[in-house]
Amino acid sequence: MLLDEWVGGLASPFDSFLESYIRDSAFYVLEADSGEQAGYYAIHDKERLTQFYMRPAYLMHAQRVFGEVLERHAVASLFVQTGDELLLGMALDRDLTIHKQAYFFQDSGAAIDGEGLPDGETFRPAVMADAVGIRRMCGDFLDAYERRIGDGELFVYERDSMLVGLGIVERSGLLQDAASIGMFASEAFRRQGVGRTVIRELMRWCRANGIRPLSGCWYYNEASKRTLERAGMVTKTRLLHVEVAGGGTGD
Repeated sequence: MLLDEWVGGLASPFDSFLESYIRDSAFYVLEADSGEQAGYYAIHDKERLTQFYMRPAYLMHAQRVFGEVLERHAVASLFVQTGDELLLGMALDRDLTIHKQAYFFQDSGAAIDGEGLPDGETFRPAVMADAVGIRRMCGDFLDAYERRIGDGELFVYERDSMLVGLGIVERSGLLQDAASIGMFASEAFRRQGVGRTVIRELMRWCRANGIRPLSGCWYYNEASKRTLERAGMVTKTRLLHVEVAGGGTGD
């Protein structure tokens, strides 16, 4: 499968933010004159390119084909993760306008600090009885709280039986044995290590269940970046928002 080939060629993984755009994109197969599949590309909402892949045997045509794709669809922008060497190269070749969008994080593999939570603190999978409290704390931070609880995506962090933080685990549909993790801290308990603890415990849970924890944050959100790093996540991959001059007028 072409999508599996693309995933296998990446230098580093990506989180659920980019995956959601990819999964909601329209996919197009690139065919050679022989009828063989030479690659594919994907476009989100008729204007943002989220995928461009060509098999090694056809890479000599990549620059030309990439240009044709941009023109055919009047592409206005691209999401490019720096672990995608081909798409990054295509964007650089055309001197497109590049903006830094996000950091992608992965598990450093180092030992996780501490062997457990102090007395009076608990971290556990959420149950339906937690839904009201979670919604009260988080508001519209997420959608479909009951569905997420039923799917095992949400975890609660409590101090003295008081809900102070929420953990999120979103299993990847594109990356094998991987999941994006995230957190929300109660407003009254921010700057008290809640976020770091939630991410650390999610990492611990992922490791115990054979899952690669991934995460991400907006490039200019220094607080989130520090929280992830202090919990043991590291970043070497960026998500770029790339603008195409004159794009966005096609169908």
